[in-house]
Amino acid sequence: MTRSAVSKPQRRTQEQRSAETRVRLLDATIECLVEYGYAGTTTPRVAERAGVTRGAQVHHFGSKTDLVVAAISHLAQRRTEAAMQEIGRVRAGGDPLGTALEFMWELHQGPLFIAAIELWVASRTDPVLAVEMEKVEPYVNNAVLLAVAQLVPNEMHRKNVRDFAYTAMDTLRGILVTNFISPDPARAHRRWQRASAQLNLVAKTVMPDLSVAD
Repeated sequence: MTRSAVSKPQRRTQEQRSAETRVRLLDATIECLVEYGYAGTTTPRVAERAGVTRGAQVHHFGSKTDLVVAAISHLAQRRTEAAMQEIGRVRAGGDPLGTALEFMWELHQGPLFIAAIELWVASRTDPVLAVEMEKVEPYVNNAVLLAVAQLVPNEMHRKNVRDFAYTAMDTLRGILVTNFISPDPARAHRRWQRASAQLNLVAKTVMPDLSVAD
């Protein structure tokens, strides 16, 4: 094979390099939110975590607010993608509601949910963050609802399933937030299983004809 026949790797354009730097900064912001909390997430810390210079960070995001506002949308996109990927591995079997509840548990594990919690709390006293969170949270919630709807596709149950999913998410998030005080994943899961049993029982009372055939 001649030297000319060997394909050379394509050089990245300036636009591609810029986009990659932005993603690294946004991913680093999420990691810092998880490790240091919102108060401890600083622009120098994010730049160091992303492996870029402070000048590059300032070029893309002039302030912590600019950086975190952009990270909110980035985080929402990653949470939405996680919901879609997770549902692709789920099969309803004979208990679609039980499967939906376990799906929600899995979806709320890991760093993405912790980062979201940090931003929810920070938004209470930061109106700029609150506006951004209010914009993106419906998209994340709708992704979860769409995923649950795949497990219970009967249109006659649509409103009840939506109410069921929202109530389940509110319950689960409450359990996980209180677990931050004295972290114990096993205990949190036991509490969720207990709540799930009650939620499943109530839902099947409202939708007594629910079956895998739905």
